[in-house]
Amino acid sequence: MAVLGVQLMMLKDQVAEQGMWPVLQRLAEMDLHAVEVSQIPMTEENVAALERGTKELGIEVGAISVALKPGPVATGDNLEEHFDKIVADAHRLGCRFARIGMMPFTAMVSKEACEAWAAECQEGAARLAAEGVTLCYHNHHVDLAKFGDERIFDIVRRVAPGMNFEVDLHWVQRGGMAPLDMLEAYTGVCKLIHVKDFRVVPLSQDTVDKFTAGDFVGGFQGFLNIAQFAEVGSGNMNWPKLLPAAQAAGAEFFFIEQDEVYGRDPFDCIADSRRYLASIGY
Repeated sequence: MAVLGVQLMMLKDQVAEQGMWPVLQRLAEMDLHAVEVSQIPMTEENVAALERGTKELGIEVGAISVALKPGPVATGDNLEEHFDKIVADAHRLGCRFARIGMMPFTAMVSKEACEAWAAECQEGAARLAAEGVTLCYHNHHVDLAKFGDERIFDIVRRVAPGMNFEVDLHWVQRGGMAPLDMLEAYTGVCKLIHVKDFRVVPLSQDTVDKFTAGDFVGGFQGFLNIAQFAEVGSGNMNWPKLLPAAQAAGAEFFFIEQDEVYGRDPFDCIADSRRYLASIGY
């Protein structure tokens, strides 16, 4: 069974304020056994705490985040400038996966731009593979956009066959493709899975008031924004079917993730997700 863990992006403020080690201790107490590191600097202090967590808490570092090059969406180390450090960190932590969290916005605008970016990914994937690290690409809803009859997903897979996928099931759903269909289509390369729910909330009174006052633009914007990221089990996604399908598609890690917690303590959100997942056998 895939190892269940947490995307540490949810806890980046807590890591910054308290340090990595106390955060890992709390996750271990919640019966979570892996982390993915994102939007948290891979300083010596943080890497040392992660290494200690693997030895003393049994928490695997399932994946670390990388970018191809420096740029607006590169929030950590990048392969162009920090290749040796990335490999050294992965080996030190026993981490087999590096993941790219988002393609540059400039690669999203045309088939040719996407192909050029994916070709660079293929080169990066080959370099990492030679060091025992598998490169994965994390999707958003934009990856369901089509150029002609080919989705961005398909372009990336065609041009960069050496790169695997980190499938964010919420973003697949939000992009208009059934997650079960996506998992079936990419069986064998779905190594990492982001587990977060998709919730639709009732209209707010503020949105209704805007419509009533004749502000149809503002009201319609509020209407569009009723879709939310959600704790696992609190939304509309069919996890008892999705998780076995993800396992069959090749998943080695399931990472709980919630991009926005809407004022809640992220530890409470993670605890709610953990309880639900335990209730269905995970």
